[in-house]
Amino acid sequence: MALTILFIFIPILVGILLCINPLISPKQAYSEKISAYECGFSPLLGQGRAPITISFYLVGILYLIFDLEVAFLVPLVAALGFVSVSGYAVGMVFILILTAGFCFEIGSGALSWASGSDHSDS
Repeated sequence: MALTILFIFIPILVGILLCINPLISPKQAYSEKISAYECGFSPLLGQGRAPITISFYLVGILYLIFDLEVAFLVPLVAALGFVSVSGYAVGMVFILILTAGFCFEIGSGALSWASGSDHSDS
């Protein structure tokens, strides 16, 4: 019964919100709002094709990797009261591998923005 109500209520609510949005949203467009924006460079000032250092991508990839690995820890934390000692040991080994990788990143200087060194091959 509740599932049927949700299948009826959600589309009606979405339709109402889609109809109300154009009526109450602000419509003042200005040049900064309608211009293209990417990575902090304003294309109006001729910087749209400025090169981006490799360290920007490196930090982004490292963040993505560690963010996903931490997300893999959420099920372990949620079920920590139900896992055995071997499950806890597997979680600790995973955390130790994460810590070792993070120490390697810090040691290699991958996370240092202020050094000014570009890790590119060019």
